[in-house]
Amino acid sequence: MVSTAAENTGVEGGVGGTALMVAAARAIETHRPDALARDVYAEHFVRAAPASAGWPVRAEEVPDGDANPLWGRMARYFGLRTRVLDDFLLGAVRSGPRQVVILGAGLDARAFRLDWPAGCVVFEIDREGVLGFKQEVLGSLSAVPTAVRVPVPVDLRDDWAGALADAGFDAAQPSVWLAEGLLFYLPSAAESRLVGQVDRLSTAGSAMAFEIKLDQALLDAGEHPLYTSATTQMGIDLLGLFDREPRPDSVGDLTGRGWTTAVHTAFEFTRHHGRGPLPVPDDGLGGNRWVFATKPVPLPRPQQAPHS
Repeated sequence: MVSTAAENTGVEGGVGGTALMVAAARAIETHRPDALARDVYAEHFVRAAPASAGWPVRAEEVPDGDANPLWGRMARYFGLRTRVLDDFLLGAVRSGPRQVVILGAGLDARAFRLDWPAGCVVFEIDREGVLGFKQEVLGSLSAVPTAVRVPVPVDLRDDWAGALADAGFDAAQPSVWLAEGLLFYLPSAAESRLVGQVDRLSTAGSAMAFEIKLDQALLDAGEHPLYTSATTQMGIDLLGLFDREPRPDSVGDLTGRGWTTAVHTAFEFTRHHGRGPLPVPDDGLGGNRWVFATKPVPLPRPQQAPHS
């Protein structure tokens, strides 16, 4: 199935094109015998969009196999990231929250493929065209979500918080937030606004995961094979999509607002799972960091003994 709707929705160009790239990487990971994550819908997104219909969706279709900078090393990175964030989301909701918000959801199919606890609601925020393309593909597969799925068609540059509230999000209840591969496409001020808005919408017991790239890594990545191969093999200039302004300290911002934060490299999880990318010299992934934050529940004040 090739969807002509994809040509008119923006899913093929710009940041929308990166959603197809990640879908292709998830499809390749899904078909590996040692897959870290499985997404049976990913290859259908790739095949449905004319621009990506010829991209590989299995490791055996990749020229040079794992030595291919894009569909080998970077695809394994996306597979590992998918697994780590899957684990984060499921762990977070099992501790209590039942609202999940995926910012810049793209072609994320977690609402369909994860084993959500009863009562979970997954809000997917992205542009109307991207969500429409995704729904067209999922509808053709008769896919059934495993949680209550609520698409929120709004651009993150607009009043997405208002649209989220209109869609049924309850800021008085704890929530779990995901910004996967999103923030380094945003201008610095837009990232700060988004993080501040998430804080304002999050009550105690909420959690958030997001990905950042260190400033110098953004500036130095131009000649790295990971990025040049994206241009030659897909026609997508990833570095041209990254915002090159100095990045805000979103980790410090959340810490200052009372969140508990932890920052990790992908390579830590490679070692934990026994597969995934490892550091190499002049590494295009070396500046990537995965951030996990929680908004603690205040400890109850000790009761004073009554005066005798």
